[in-house]
Amino acid sequence: MSATESAAVRASESDPANVIWPILLVEDDDADAYLVSELLDEAAAPVEVTRVRTVAEAVRGSAGSACVLLDLGLPDSEGLSALRRLLAVESGAPVVVLTGLVDEYRGAEAVAGGAQDYLVKGQVNGRDLVRAVRYAIERKRADTAARALRESELRANERARLERGLLPRPLYDDRRLRHTARYRPGRRQSLLGGDFYDMVSTPDGTVHVLLGDVCGHGPDEAALGVSLRIAWRTLVLAGVPEADRLGYLQRVLVSERLHDEIFATVCALSVAPDRESARMRLAGHPPPALLHPRLAALPGAVVGPALGILDEDLTEEVHVELGSRWAVLLATDGLLEGRDGPGGEPLGWEGVLPEISRLWPDGGPDHLLDSLIDRVEARNGGPLTDDVALLLLLWGDD
Repeated sequence: MSATESAAVRASESDPANVIWPILLVEDDDADAYLVSELLDEAAAPVEVTRVRTVAEAVRGSAGSACVLLDLGLPDSEGLSALRRLLAVESGAPVVVLTGLVDEYRGAEAVAGGAQDYLVKGQVNGRDLVRAVRYAIERKRADTAARALRESELRANERARLERGLLPRPLYDDRRLRHTARYRPGRRQSLLGGDFYDMVSTPDGTVHVLLGDVCGHGPDEAALGVSLRIAWRTLVLAGVPEADRLGYLQRVLVSERLHDEIFATVCALSVAPDRESARMRLAGHPPPALLHPRLAALPGAVVGPALGILDEDLTEEVHVELGSRWAVLLATDGLLEGRDGPGGEPLGWEGVLPEISRLWPDGGPDHLLDSLIDRVEARNGGPLTDDVALLLLLWGDD
């Protein structure tokens, strides 16, 4: 919380009998400064007044005040320049303008320019002055709260849009094949990063699964992740052979990325119609882990380069036997790069699988995904630095 917000909270939430408002009076005329002090004393105002004579001094002291009383006729300002400079102070205090009789019209201009109120010297009493200060503090606090709420709503809306793009509703109709997914942004950031997944079935009964990760955390990376995810779904639905899809994704990435350094890792899994085997391609991405019938990482010896690193797709297909009843967990490397204590080595599946064994299968899929990231972060000694996306696939009887 900033100094100004702290001052405003003290002035609005404390016991009224104990409130002390730190007021900054910006006035170069000794007589006018004395008059303001007398008016505040007359009203027994609970204030602590600090007086400065120039805008430069006011700019330095604004952030620590609950309210600024500003005279427009200062030696280092002209017109409304003093007001504009004070309003430009980050986390600055609300401003009430003091004007002379001949400058009353300028006071109205000041309010239009961002001042909370204006008072005419010689036409205001102590009660009016205290009321103006109180209202300025309350309006500033209300404006700050409204702005924070609006920013929160905008972030929530943006997150919802990104979730729809990065984490869509899978497109398959096999009721025996279940999936559960979780996503957590790196360092608990407000928006999603570049991790994405999708599931699509084709007429032959194959269920195609994609889990990917665009390097980086910002909205540009998220937008690129959405583009890759939608492109992949389109390729699958259009009947493009599995061996060609990642090559097309590479072309999309290269054409859409903002910088040549941007790349994406991808795990593509195609589960056979009988659900007892799968074909897998890894482009710079860690392999999934088999949770049942045994607990082990799937073969990761054949990992091609990430998309965007080379000019062509060099991934190789790996055949994986799954069995008649199985559970497979796909994870982006944000989970596996969690460390065993600050400065420790990355956990990898070797460090994560023991945590899974403590959670699975007793707690069920939701408990596993809800708790696994927390356990890895506990071992990491704090939030994971990269985004984490988890996709759990289950086949067979409950």
